[in-house]
Amino acid sequence: MTITENRHARAHVDGILIALVIAMSLFGIVAVCVATYSPQSSSDASFLNHIVESSYAMRQCLFVLLAPLILGVIMAFPYDILRRRAEWFYWAAFILLAVTTIFNRAQGVKAWLDMLWGYTIQPSEFMKLALILVLAKNFARQDSPMSDMKSFIHIFMIVIIPGVVILLQGETGSLLVIVFMFAVMMYFANVSLKTLAILAALAIAAVFALYAFMQLTDSNDYRMARIYGWLDPEAFSSSDAYQQTMSKMTIGSGGLTGNGMFVAGSIAQLNYVPADWTDFIYATIGETWGFVGCLGVLLAYILILLRMLYLAWFTRDKFGRMIIVGVTGMLLFHVLENIAMTLGLMPITGIPLPFLSYGGSNMMTNMGGVGLVLNATRNRSLNVSVSTPQTFYNPYRIHKRFKTRSY
Repeated sequence: MTITENRHARAHVDGILIALVIAMSLFGIVAVCVATYSPQSSSDASFLNHIVESSYAMRQCLFVLLAPLILGVIMAFPYDILRRRAEWFYWAAFILLAVTTIFNRAQGVKAWLDMLWGYTIQPSEFMKLALILVLAKNFARQDSPMSDMKSFIHIFMIVIIPGVVILLQGETGSLLVIVFMFAVMMYFANVSLKTLAILAALAIAAVFALYAFMQLTDSNDYRMARIYGWLDPEAFSSSDAYQQTMSKMTIGSGGLTGNGMFVAGSIAQLNYVPADWTDFIYATIGETWGFVGCLGVLLAYILILLRMLYLAWFTRDKFGRMIIVGVTGMLLFHVLENIAMTLGLMPITGIPLPFLSYGGSNMMTNMGGVGLVLNATRNRSLNVSVSTPQTFYNPYRIHKRFKTRSY
């Protein structure tokens, strides 16, 4: 039995996905530039002058210029090495994570490692990609992963070890991304619903236990303060809920079509929303381009995520498919949580908006994730035998039936 050629499943470099993420990244430069528009700047200056006047916009330009390089290197990286040496990337990221936790002297969040020329990196971002690779490799080994105790403990420990270190850093946002990404990958890897239910119950129990501990010890942890501010924004409108309250007001002020870019006296210009060029960039988009702009950004994300699911649908190699699913899950949670927290629907977690928020580590991680997706689609083939399960029916909850014919 051989497989009929399917044009959707051919090995290729997906230009549509590349165009979508590059377009979003370029729009991110504009958004960061608007968010960092200074009251001392002239509203009549050219757009180029506005970029030059903003150190954040200039750095974001550098990150975007590096994006094609990151995409190209990861896309061209030998696929077989990614599969066979996934643990190497995992342990390299973990060592960097541990070094940051041990040697960072900051109070509170210890998630950044100082580099040259004032730049910093956030190792927890790179850990997301390393986890995607090593989880994809482990999920690809079996048709029904985590079905026995040995497999369950092995895969669970792969996630929990860096998760604990990230929690010790105070980086709850990245931990939530990893948990969501892990859940999505388990579902599409054909992990049994019973196992998923057990892990969900354990996660809920852990959250309640942590909450009870903080209540009993009268903890003043900033994460608890954010939750209290989210639950009762009026009572904390001038303190813990201030950023979220101003974000909602800023988005609402944009109306249908927005107030325009570089408007003197705008909320973005007067910096009423702290860090509106990073985690709260969506507030600036709402004020500047209004409901139309916010909806346009959402549609762009939907197109990117649907494109990735489309590519995963036609990827027969389970390792490659799990990579695509993992990256999709990572980006999906970033988008949902970031937009929800700027609208007051979720507590503040410090999760940036992919391709739009200022930040080099997150930009490189997002581009690296897209590079992994492109690597998987570039190296897939209907005719080459690989060492991971091939799907001819639909056991992985994502793959359609391939037409076959007998000779």
